[in-house]
Amino acid sequence: MITKYRTWFNNHFSEERYQWFQQDIAADFDYLPTFRMAETPFFISDKLQSQLLEGCDDVIKLITQPDFKALTQKALDLNTQVPNEDNHTTFLAIDFGICEENGQTVPKLIEVQGFPSLFNYQYNLYYKFLKYYPTLTETTPFLGGLDYRSYSEILENAICGGYPKENVILLEIEPEKQNTKIDFYYCRRDMGVAVVCVTELIKKGRQLFYKNKQGEEILVKRIYNRVIFDELELRKDLNLGFSFSDDLDVEWAGHPNWFFRISKFILPMLKGPYFIETTLLSELKEIPADLENYVLKPLFSFSGSGVIFHVKKEDIEAVHDKDLYILQKKVHYQPILQSPTGKVKAEVRILYIWEKGKPAPTPVSNLVRLSRGEMIGVKYNQDMDWVGGTLGLFVK
Repeated sequence: MITKYRTWFNNHFSEERYQWFQQDIAADFDYLPTFRMAETPFFISDKLQSQLLEGCDDVIKLITQPDFKALTQKALDLNTQVPNEDNHTTFLAIDFGICEENGQTVPKLIEVQGFPSLFNYQYNLYYKFLKYYPTLTETTPFLGGLDYRSYSEILENAICGGYPKENVILLEIEPEKQNTKIDFYYCRRDMGVAVVCVTELIKKGRQLFYKNKQGEEILVKRIYNRVIFDELELRKDLNLGFSFSDDLDVEWAGHPNWFFRISKFILPMLKGPYFIETTLLSELKEIPADLENYVLKPLFSFSGSGVIFHVKKEDIEAVHDKDLYILQKKVHYQPILQSPTGKVKAEVRILYIWEKGKPAPTPVSNLVRLSRGEMIGVKYNQDMDWVGGTLGLFVK
């Protein structure tokens, strides 16, 4: 999108430098991420940045409505409810596909999540790019005038909430087996919080404890929640010493209920130039004749699981609980990023943190996924180049 930087980057790129870049990330924890790291950042023009933030503002207008909890109560009724919900989400991730409409480039909302993303990995990724491409100091992945220091402060306050680090944990299902564990490693290193599996928590009354490296039981006062409930539901083999539905004496950095409230559930409520025609399956009056132009998605799945891209009439008829699925019009991703071997599609995730006492969330950074295929997630296109996870850079 910014010809100057795209031309410069492509001219200075080499496979050798890309290998050095990957090895540098791997050297931090003696671990190379299992998802594919893209060779390049995505350079975002001022115009596209303005469009992305305008689309985000339209989403935020909905979630800051006084009646938003009432509008989304059904999302909780359909899922596990966790007590002691706070007034608003702590984390917000808003995904836009970079699309083409009437010959123009336009971002289209793909998904919105009241759930944390790779907040720790992404800003470390920026400094890895800077090391091998020093000219990128003229750009930034941060939003709202933030820099490394101010971003780190906002993120640490969101995760730790002012508690001593030893009383804050990052909670996940078997974190060492997660595709996103590089983010957990940076969180532990940079924030100083323990990474704990759900099976390792000890419940005593209303309190939770974990064991530190010395085997001492440490009281948990705040949980940075990374547990995805649809994964938890599938793991019947896990032996938990507590339940998320328990009334616990603990604070949540990202209360689990917001995963359901701010999700695909709200997509049918959003109307405007940056939104896609989306219908809750239970409210579908008739099945469209042109199903080749639609995608069928479960409401509360994560990372593209359960999505039917080539929808057939029988797929819709086979859905038992139609309150849990949406039918969404397909958009046409624009191959926009010029690689040495052709153009690549992009999806931009704008990352927000909602600080306590603030009337709305603050945009802080971003994440980008590049693809040459139908599906955009980093687990796809593994055998292709110039695809995978990366970040967007704006001109300072």
